[in-house]
Amino acid sequence: RRTGHCRCSVGTSQCDPWSQGLFLGPLGIPETFTAWCNSHLRKAGTQIENIEEDFRDGLKLMLLLEVISGERLAKPERGKMRVHKISNVNKALDFIASKGVKLVSIGAEEIVDGNVKMTLGMIWTIILRFAIQDISVEETSAKEGLLLWCQRKTAPYKNVNIQNFHISWKDGLGFCALIHRHRPELIDYGKLRKDDPLTNLNTAFDVAEKYLDIPKMLDAEDIVGTARPDEKAIMTYVSSFYHAFSGAQKAETAANRICKVLAVNQENEQLMEDYEKLASDLLEWIRRTIPWLENRVPENTMHAMQQKLEDFRDYRRLHKPPKVQEKCQLEINFNTLQTKLRLSNRPAFMPSEGRMVSDINNAWGCLEQVEKGYEEWLLNEIRRLERLDHLAEKFRQKASIHEAWTDGKEAMLRQKDYETATLSEIKALLKKHEAFESDLAAHQDRVEQIAAIAQELNELDYYDSPSVNARCQKICDQWDNLGALTQKRREALERTEKLLETIDQLYLEYAKRAAPFNNWMEGAMEDLQDTFIVHTIEEIQGLTTAHEQFKATLPDADKERLAILGIHNEVSKIVQTYHVNMAGTNPYTTITPQEINGKWDHVRQLVPRRDQALTEEHARQQHNERLRKQFGAQANVIGPWIQTKMEEIGRISIEMHGTLEDQLSHLRQYEKSIVNYKPKIDQLEGDHQLIQEALIFDNKHTNYTMEHIRVGWEQLLTTIARTINEVENQILTRDAKGISQEQMNEFRASFNHFDRDHSGTLGPEEFKACLISLGYDIGNDPQKKTGMMDTDDFRACLISMGYNMGEAEFARIMSIVDPNRLGVVTFQAFIDFMSRETADTDTADQVMASFKILAGDKNYITVDELRRELPPDQAEYCIARMAPYTGPDSVPGALDYMSFSTALYGESDL
Repeated sequence: RRTGHCRCSVGTSQCDPWSQGLFLGPLGIPETFTAWCNSHLRKAGTQIENIEEDFRDGLKLMLLLEVISGERLAKPERGKMRVHKISNVNKALDFIASKGVKLVSIGAEEIVDGNVKMTLGMIWTIILRFAIQDISVEETSAKEGLLLWCQRKTAPYKNVNIQNFHISWKDGLGFCALIHRHRPELIDYGKLRKDDPLTNLNTAFDVAEKYLDIPKMLDAEDIVGTARPDEKAIMTYVSSFYHAFSGAQKAETAANRICKVLAVNQENEQLMEDYEKLASDLLEWIRRTIPWLENRVPENTMHAMQQKLEDFRDYRRLHKPPKVQEKCQLEINFNTLQTKLRLSNRPAFMPSEGRMVSDINNAWGCLEQVEKGYEEWLLNEIRRLERLDHLAEKFRQKASIHEAWTDGKEAMLRQKDYETATLSEIKALLKKHEAFESDLAAHQDRVEQIAAIAQELNELDYYDSPSVNARCQKICDQWDNLGALTQKRREALERTEKLLETIDQLYLEYAKRAAPFNNWMEGAMEDLQDTFIVHTIEEIQGLTTAHEQFKATLPDADKERLAILGIHNEVSKIVQTYHVNMAGTNPYTTITPQEINGKWDHVRQLVPRRDQALTEEHARQQHNERLRKQFGAQANVIGPWIQTKMEEIGRISIEMHGTLEDQLSHLRQYEKSIVNYKPKIDQLEGDHQLIQEALIFDNKHTNYTMEHIRVGWEQLLTTIARTINEVENQILTRDAKGISQEQMNEFRASFNHFDRDHSGTLGPEEFKACLISLGYDIGNDPQKKTGMMDTDDFRACLISMGYNMGEAEFARIMSIVDPNRLGVVTFQAFIDFMSRETADTDTADQVMASFKILAGDKNYITVDELRRELPPDQAEYCIARMAPYTGPDSVPGALDYMSFSTALYGESDL
């Protein structure tokens, strides 16, 4: 006996709206349910007028259930008594319960007594079970399935956004869109306005009643005048549309399959275009960069070469790193694309000529080779220019000293003063000439040094060699002329010497001692002012030691100076004592005591200056040594750290710890820790720049160069990115092929077990043992030790596993596992092939069958049918690529969907 309030459930859904009076709202639920019942009862030739009265005897209730279920109920009681009515209602309620509906608190007495809440609750239960529960759209059912069906059907229509079964339908456009989607000839949708809901609703209700045999269950004014129309009334009415159009569901499923296939194809085409563009841009950049790096035209100045070095540093720090990332991303995109093509059963992607990954790697290798040579050339050129600047300054200094010394010497040698001179004057001239010859011989070394420096400048290709050569030639010619004039004057004096006997020995002694001392002072001044260039502390210490040794000779030199001045003083004393008639100057030399004292004072002034210069250079070399140690300390930490990380990544890529997602998460955390290390690399770059700015070319404190660190860092970033990509592709393969985590672990465990040297690859014998451990029967024929299987080996492997290896079949399999026709099969390709054999993927026959459904079983399809059944962008995609149909049953505008379907899978040309 069923009495009390109604609570029912269909499957697992609980319904208790009628117990709260929700069926008596302003929208007219009784009228809606009455119209729904009559839409079925009229099939039996009857109807109801009052829903709470006409079902009281149970007869029309039983008749309604027979019509909507298509089954016969128990024979009804025809009596008019209350007991007969209760019996009929109980038979109807028992039938409802037999269909899986749990009726709670619905009693036959309440129905017989005309309880409107219980009656409406019972009718809603029937509607849920027989009109809504069986609705199924893409793995959703009942209310959710009906809502998804409405959303899919109204998606192409403007101003329609179905999100629920109440306010989304108030403007009437949703009902009109459903009708127009399936029967576009019944409604001119373009003339409907969102601001005229009454017209829209009445149009939909009238058309549905007249042409679709759907009774008018709702009132347009009630819907517009209610803030929130009743959800159950709307669902009841909308379900009638679903059942009226259920025949179109098959076509929708077929369209969805085609959309899925076309979306995959469009995505793959976009990935191919992106790869081609990125590869083209990268190759073009390499093509432009290599000529710049190959340019070995040297600059003439140190500043210009240092600017070239700065440009090269900018290239390594700013321009190249993004290209390294682009190259890595290009390889990742290529691998991802190939994986997606395999998973979607598409042919492998072959880039256009010259844009293969191997082509890019070759071009990149050429770039790095040229880059290495360019940096070495830059450093060598800077060393050469530094040496040239030093030599050129030394040449100019020595040339200026020599030119100052030779100034007036030719005129002096051409004098013929001996012709009118006295005997004493002749002797004086002869002695003076001897002193000059001694001085001339002392300057011979300087002339030879000037010539040697000029020769070295020529050999080092000094840019201003012509002017240096001209000046050197002028000095050499002048020197030869001085030698000839000296010889000629000496011969003249010696011819006259026999006539001269008197000579002032004292002046001669003065001249002989003053000239060497003067030369020594000039040499000392030259050495004290000489520029120097050193690169180590040891070199500057050597210069300092030599300078200290020089300073130790100054006391003896001072004694020599006093002795020479004593000779001059003695001459003056003799002249004053004996009143000798002298001209007042030494006839044998032009060196005066004042000149000796002046040069001596100059030497004493240059000594502390030299001390200061050596001290400053020593401090600079100490600073350079600190820079070397600072860089070496960091490089000796960063270099091994990079190597350790590379080894750890290698171990992570072959070990098994957790799921692939766990490994991917671990790798990404690892990648983050590596990226966080970047500031230390930047700090080392800063130290390296300081070293280069200080022109430091060697470092005994470390074996690592900045280039080693850069290359190692770039390889580390590339390796972690590639490893992450490999795990992502394994996840794609696992999910797409349905491989369980246990299977993936078994494959990896076997692989690691036979990878004896932990290299991440298997040799031929290791690979054979691995396959046998997985249950494959592989012959014992010897393998070539390449880590892969060649064509014959792979054929034998497949035959041993039960494959029929005809030539055509084997060619087909080889085209899958070896799309690049390299003649070898990698372990990853073998696993992809084995998992692909059991995967459920779309085929050309399935797509052909879907098109045939859309075409109404015709061998061709029309443009209108494509545009009606497919989204606009994918419909136009098909129209643009389908060939005209040429069969005997062709009509104007017919398109050949069969050849189009086979082309999607590479079985013909698209």
